[in-house]
Amino acid sequence: MIYYAANLMEHANALTPPPNVPVRVTLLVLPETSMLTVAATLDPMRAANRFARQTLFSWSLVSGDGEPVPLTCGLSLPAQFALANCPPSDLLIVLAGFNHAQHASPALIRLLHRIARQRAAIMAAESGAWVLARAGLLDGHRATTHWEDLDDFAQAFPEIDVSPERFVLSGDRLTAGGASPVLDLMLHLIRSYFGASLALQVASAFIYDDIHAGSDPQTQLSPGRLATTEPDLDRALLVMAQNVEEPLGIAEIARRAGVSRRSLEILFRKHLGTSPAAYSLDLRLQAAARMASDTALDFQSISVRTGFASQQVFTRAFRRSFGASPGQYRRARTTLSRSDVQTGTSIA
Repeated sequence: MIYYAANLMEHANALTPPPNVPVRVTLLVLPETSMLTVAATLDPMRAANRFARQTLFSWSLVSGDGEPVPLTCGLSLPAQFALANCPPSDLLIVLAGFNHAQHASPALIRLLHRIARQRAAIMAAESGAWVLARAGLLDGHRATTHWEDLDDFAQAFPEIDVSPERFVLSGDRLTAGGASPVLDLMLHLIRSYFGASLALQVASAFIYDDIHAGSDPQTQLSPGRLATTEPDLDRALLVMAQNVEEPLGIAEIARRAGVSRRSLEILFRKHLGTSPAAYSLDLRLQAAARMASDTALDFQSISVRTGFASQQVFTRAFRRSFGASPGQYRRARTTLSRSDVQTGTSIA
């Protein structure tokens, strides 16, 4: 408790307390958003109301057309209003995930731009930052998005100061990189509005004892990351994840991790059951698979971004790992995504 109390208190960027209570929130959820991101946004407000024994937050769930929103898990989230008919609010939050460009039509972007001007603050999570950027609502601001998209986001919107931080506060614009950073941001918002004591109660309710500052970087590591038992291995994994585009030799990775190459080999075999070279290759191929399924990048660009000497070398390695060429993998994932959202099957 002592650690995260101190960490929560050290957040520097406080928000202006709301002029009225309850704080009225409009939550716009686009199709193919993660349920975890939705929960990380809603449940802290619910818990704050519970611990305060009064309604500090009220919210309306809205979709573009007022229809239920299919999430990535296959379940649908009921909407109370269409965006055009949503009631006035103090805070507008936009949540988006996969295929945000498809789900945020030009008409919805124009409507969002008009509605946002009537809100005191605007927040976005994951691909929601892309939606706000397309509406011109992040021009001249600092912002973040999910770490997988940071480079593309910065190239697409040079007028935005893009940051790899977990969450970013820039005036009345708030952005978070994913579900866990959203929870951090919501706790920060509760602290700024209603005090650190309430924010700590909410964090404790979720047994969330590793609250991060917004300035903490987003991690790019796979779920195999060991962050507690083997710090030497953890450092090596971080070095690998930070150098996917220009992979380092094993000796250099070991040097940066502060161990000998032999010791690094032993750590990988003992804890991950593989070699550093094999793990590094798998990390790069997993990144390539995400780009193949979640972006429209050509495969030459993907091969460069994942550190392969040529597209031919990349294609051979990809086929050995996934049993399909990058093109076949992309087509299969696109078909699966569309089918599962329609039928309610989980694609998470």
